[in-house]
Amino acid sequence: MSLTITPLALAAAVGTGDDLVAHLLDALEVARLSLAPGDLVVVTSKVVAKSEGRVVAFSGLEADKVRLIESESRRVLRRRGTLRITETHHGFVNANAGVDLSNADEGTAVLLPLDPDRSARRLRGEIGRRVGVEVGVVITDTFGRAWRQGVCDVAIGSAGVRALLDLRGTPDANGRVLEATEVAIADEIAAAANLVMGKAAATPFALLRGLDASFFGEGSGGDLVRRPHDDLFR
Repeated sequence: MSLTITPLALAAAVGTGDDLVAHLLDALEVARLSLAPGDLVVVTSKVVAKSEGRVVAFSGLEADKVRLIESESRRVLRRRGTLRITETHHGFVNANAGVDLSNADEGTAVLLPLDPDRSARRLRGEIGRRVGVEVGVVITDTFGRAWRQGVCDVAIGSAGVRALLDLRGTPDANGRVLEATEVAIADEIAAAANLVMGKAAATPFALLRGLDASFFGEGSGGDLVRRPHDDLFR
């Protein structure tokens, strides 16, 4: 199996109420590409949030930043200065509830989409309606990781992709039955796509081609959220 991952640049900035699929199709046209069965489209949460109106006024004051972060949080796990490690209303554990000031217009902040899985399903359905091709969709965001330095893109929403591939009960290369192995396919896709998308290159889309057919199917970004009863550190 071989994969190709192609970044797709925006022709124009995304604003509230914009047709995100139209932006994607314009980017494909500029790149002289078309969608085919078995393709997967990666989309950053930033442009999804902007198109859905998840942009709020922000004064720049630290106290207002903290209030905004905590309003986007189900609970705050740790505090250090203005930094918060929170559990969002989606169930994600991340820094500052995903409130993003980078690549946001002056005086604004961008929040996470309200329901990234629903956004992914909507995008997938609209792509299929307009192009006549079924593709997978993964919506990504940048998270830090516990006990690891640096940030990495992960999947916060998906459609048409088995986000979590359960290999328990299957044999490994030596015939030993796997007992605990579940592979975060959608997170691996997100991280791989981020290698070509960049943070300052206005490339919020990527086209991934060559993914094994077994990775497509029912699944959601919510499948990747560890439930409290499985979390040894809560």
